[in-house]
Amino acid sequence: MTRLSLGKHGKAMEFLQPTTLAEAIEAKAAHPGAVPIAGGTDVMVEINFDMRRPGALLDLTRVPELTCWEQASGDGVVRLGAGVTYARLIAELGGLLPGLAMAARTVGSPQIRNRGTIGGNLGAASPAGDCHPVLLAAGAAVQAASVRGTRLIPVAEFFLAPKRNALHSDELITSVLVPRARGPQQFAKIGTRNAMVIAVCAFALELRPARVGSGDEGSVGTGIGSAGPTPLRAPAAEEFLAGVLADAGLWESAGPLPDPVLRRFAELAAAAARPIDDVRGTAAYRRHALAVLARRTLAWAWDSYRAGRGASRCG
Repeated sequence: MTRLSLGKHGKAMEFLQPTTLAEAIEAKAAHPGAVPIAGGTDVMVEINFDMRRPGALLDLTRVPELTCWEQASGDGVVRLGAGVTYARLIAELGGLLPGLAMAARTVGSPQIRNRGTIGGNLGAASPAGDCHPVLLAAGAAVQAASVRGTRLIPVAEFFLAPKRNALHSDELITSVLVPRARGPQQFAKIGTRNAMVIAVCAFALELRPARVGSGDEGSVGTGIGSAGPTPLRAPAAEEFLAGVLADAGLWESAGPLPDPVLRRFAELAAAAARPIDDVRGTAAYRRHALAVLARRTLAWAWDSYRAGRGASRCG
């Protein structure tokens, strides 16, 4: 493992460069205060502006185990290495994880998407992280590793506070386990532009159709970004919509969604937010915008579901 010492303003900063995952985990145990760095799209900005001066940086770009993704056999889960970039999510995983690919397209510029990683996005734990709502809606889990072993942390339990996550000081994010989409997924955000902007608010939706003969009545997943101290789900909205789709037989009929259902889902989604006023928008605007996003994404997702059912019946 390469070790360098960097200095600025009279303060040394060690630079650690492991070449295997085992080396990286051992380095994190020996230097629990070391800040992991992959794409560097957040960390280097903070260092360059003297907003952060860690005693050590742990460069993970030479650890090949972190850059792979695979479909776990038999359980419908996609394992994403923490070093998989946004650009690869778009190019390689749009079919398996369409919502995540949608979110990745809205991240930064092409340069940022080529460098930024799924693990870095999670580790930063920003309430406005674009991938977080999709991971919440999908019911993903974060795999953390240390010299003590590995553990899985549900994404819903990973975010503790603004820019605070559930990792222990000796742990690294090694992968993210995301259930493969079994129905339509959608993601939308509001900002001054479609990309290269921090979201004023964002919303993700996943529809999981009922499985005939399995007793599975279908379910719904949601994720809210940039409208609370952490990324959030909207459980009441999920339960409401799942109940309507099952009770009215809409999974089977693929009929149109009544407008009152769209409106009520939007209201419940917005009610789950915990927004604040800041330079990007007021709390009231965020709640209104979330209701709009929830309604739109539901309409898009249901149209997609109906189109798929229609194609299935015809072919």
